Amino acid sequence: MKFLPATIGEIIRQNGPKRRNVRLLFKFLGILVAMILAYSALFHVIMAHEGREHHLFDGVYWTLTVMTTLGFGDITFASVLGRAFSVVVLLSGLVFLLVLLPFTFIEFFYAPWAAAQAAARTPRQARDGVSGHIIFTHFDPIVVALIHRLVPHGYDYVILERDPDEALRLFDAGYQVVLGSPDDPDAYHRARARHAALIAATDLDIPNTNATFTARGCAPDVPIVAIAKELPSVEILPLAGATEVLRLDELLGNFLARCVENATCRAHVVAEFGPLLIAEAASDGTPLVGQTLRECRLRAETGLSAVGAWERGRFHPASPDLKIASGMVLLLAGSRQQIAAFNERHARAAPTEHALVIIIGAGRVGRSVAASLRRHDIPYRFIDRVATRPVPADQLVLGDAADLEVMRRAGLGRASTVVITSHDDDANIYLTVFARRIRPNLQVIARATHERNIATLHRAGADFVMSYTSLAAGALFHRLTNGNMMMIAEGINAIRVHTPPSLAGHTLAETALREKTGCQVVAVIHGETTHLNPGADYRLETGETLILLGTAEAEEKFFALHPDSARG
Repeated sequence: MKFLPATIGEIIRQNGPKRRNVRLLFKFLGILVAMILAYSALFHVIMAHEGREHHLFDGVYWTLTVMTTLGFGDITFASVLGRAFSVVVLLSGLVFLLVLLPFTFIEFFYAPWAAAQAAARTPRQARDGVSGHIIFTHFDPIVVALIHRLVPHGYDYVILERDPDEALRLFDAGYQVVLGSPDDPDAYHRARARHAALIAATDLDIPNTNATFTARGCAPDVPIVAIAKELPSVEILPLAGATEVLRLDELLGNFLARCVENATCRAHVVAEFGPLLIAEAASDGTPLVGQTLRECRLRAETGLSAVGAWERGRFHPASPDLKIASGMVLLLAGSRQQIAAFNERHARAAPTEHALVIIIGAGRVGRSVAASLRRHDIPYRFIDRVATRPVPADQLVLGDAADLEVMRRAGLGRASTVVITSHDDDANIYLTVFARRIRPNLQVIARATHERNIATLHRAGADFVMSYTSLAAGALFHRLTNGNMMMIAEGINAIRVHTPPSLAGHTLAETALREKTGCQVVAVIHGETTHLNPGADYRLETGETLILLGTAEAEEKFFALHPDSARG
């Protein structure tokens, strides 16, 4: 009932075709009434011909019982003419009352009424007072992944959706949606764009340009982050008003290339979080293999803190009893000097020739992987079904990567790694299983388009998986939080928070944060001083900023345990 006034208002606002539908319904009802009156008049004429008389209303009563096929039989004709007339009335009733009337009622009245009711339920503006929210100009898997990060951290959002049916579906699914087109200035006003913290354009390049132009005119001071597929859009979107342009294909390619096993055990920096550097280092060929983190004394010898280790796609959080196995990749946190000290102790000399990397898919992501490998002088070769890719002919093998002969022509015999870059998750899972079967010791790195397929790819045999949607959501969330959260790897984040009052005055050992939440304190910022990898006896103080590393689940546990904590 609460939607009834809005529904009536929507029907009143209906456009010309819908109003004509209502007029057609009334015309049909008028024809039906005229037919009933005509049949009633003929009833009395034929009855008079048979020498019988009935009340005036009996004609209407008999006509309706025959047309509706009720046929009580209390009033009947005796003549052939009368019975023939009864058949005509019966057939016309079947057509008009049992076929045309329901269709006409549904098509010209019920459907418009239901559409008006649905439109009345769909929000047309953000709720009063909302601010510091993020506005999405397009709904896609990237937005879904980002919303999963926004909600636990208390951020509001608004999705602009131009299609009323889709907007209602999203609303019923629990999303905060506003009916409006991303190229309509009024939609941004109703979404309170001037009060937003960020506007994200995640559609294709051309719609993103239009949306960015429109949003910039409505919210001159709000940051706008736009996603670009093609290289020219990197220059066009800032002209349209974008504050920052993300080339996700390039970012994803760099992430996948980063996972290619390094022939040296040299720790290489993968992220910088203020003064804190995060690095990865392969364990193979080092004396670390077979030792626990307690036994290898990394902190004592180099000052680095081991955050955890990757093993065949599985992340092991750091603990003193974590045993370093062959094939593991250590995640380290510390300063540039500490990373240099680690490399002096453990890095091997670089080989004169790197093993080959096979890149399946020569699209934008695959070419970005190749560009990154080229910078490190790592040889590679593409496999693709399309001959028109902008790739040198001597670096491209045409054919299906699931064909063993094609893999051999690409150099399977001397390859150490396969990087699967297709945007089709089903194909990537299939190719992962295939690659793992033909070469069990082959390093397999795969791209996932949807987060839900990450676990499946790991089970299929992928050593590392990076999700396109996770990467995009992490990049956008990093911008939204002004750098207070950074995605280090799939599922591993660095976050900056103020010291919760509940922890002030306690040492890190007393807080037991790692044991209780899974988050590890890798740095403490006190004024202008940054304490990297503080020891267990470090005593926290009010006003300090903590840098934590952990999984998304660990973050949720931290904020649930310390709701008084604010982001740095």
